[in-house]
Amino acid sequence: MIPALLLVFSAVVYRVTTGLLIHSGASWLSNFAPLAAIALCSAAYFPRKYKFSVPLVTLFISDAVINFRYGAPLLDPQILVRYAALALVGCVGVLLQNRASLKTLLPASIVGSTIFYAITNAFSWFHDPGYAKNFAGLVQSLTVGLPQYSATPSWMFFRNSLVSDLLFTLVFVVCMNVGQSRERSGARAARFRPAAAG
Repeated sequence: MIPALLLVFSAVVYRVTTGLLIHSGASWLSNFAPLAAIALCSAAYFPRKYKFSVPLVTLFISDAVINFRYGAPLLDPQILVRYAALALVGCVGVLLQNRASLKTLLPASIVGSTIFYAITNAFSWFHDPGYAKNFAGLVQSLTVGLPQYSATPSWMFFRNSLVSDLLFTLVFVVCMNVGQSRERSGARAARFRPAAAG
């Protein structure tokens, strides 16, 4: 579990770093952060007390750093909806915890990215006065967004989060499999050692 925890914290450090670099011209990095994958994989693999606490606490820490840098509020409705969306993605991970593998988690990662994107963008459409409150406004929030907030259109945010979630899920599952196989090897070696000594 330690390699997986280090991977989660590395992803959060990466998110903070890219969040600080976006405004210095690296807009192609927009949303290239595996938030949904962290929620999904943590819920699928970690013990009960860490399933939701690890992803939400690490997200909160990264939000605190990024929002402090840009003078944004730490708790506003958009951020609370983001946490709720990640908790929902975590519920998908809990449903898969007894059959967690690449075969189940890679498709679940796509589902998680889509859930997160759809919920957060639909809330932006509903909450932000810049969007027309009709179907065209909803489509705008899901495709191009509002130009005054970012030069990066919404669909690129989705693409970047989808790719980063898939990559993180792949690396996370490999880390967990390697860790579990080492634990099994260590347990087998410990079981046979006393017999060899006798």
